[in-house]
Amino acid sequence: MACSICSIRKEKRFCPAVHGRICAQCCGEQREVTLDCPSDCVYLQQAREHEKPRAVAELDQQSLFPNVEVGQPFLYEQEHLIVGLSYALAKSARADRGIRDSDLIAALTMVARQYEMLASSGLHYEAPVTSFAHQAIAAEVQKMVKEYREAEQKHMGYSRLRDTDVLRGLVFLVRMGYTRTSGRPKSRAFVDFLLQQFPEQSSAISAGERQSQIILP
Repeated sequence: MACSICSIRKEKRFCPAVHGRICAQCCGEQREVTLDCPSDCVYLQQAREHEKPRAVAELDQQSLFPNVEVGQPFLYEQEHLIVGLSYALAKSARADRGIRDSDLIAALTMVARQYEMLASSGLHYEAPVTSFAHQAIAAEVQKMVKEYREAEQKHMGYSRLRDTDVLRGLVFLVRMGYTRTSGRPKSRAFVDFLLQQFPEQSSAISAGERQSQIILP
């Protein structure tokens, strides 16, 4: 039988995205480009295992906030913040299964720009809303930061979280997103990574109480 996509080559594998059998070439060329590949597809998982992480040098450096330094001491000191921000992203992705890596990165970048302005000048910068999904992700991130500060206020009598700390945490996740995504239009590699760190069955546990592999050596 012929491939369900090209109708030329012989089909070799079942594709859950088209609910039919396709050839290996179409699978490789159209994976996460025109095909909405489910995360449990064995061929997608195999491809991710063999893909090399995207080199930072290959990316648009301006997108990575080159003027923001995020060192190991910061990651160690602000581990709970990083985990909390990551949990907010995972929560957003779980609420909207249509969210892709590009949505998370765009929303993170939007909020990071706001905190960059806030940290440097004290001015609040309202970025133009690009989509409802981005707005929802940004709102979840901002909610997490607000709750984090409220928790500090409750336990210590004051909040020590600075805008520069939030900025660095967001930039860390922006950079992680760029290196973990395949870069394809419909990639969900970064999304799936975050969801793996925060299993749905443990959603009742607060982000601060989780053991996570978010912060890598």
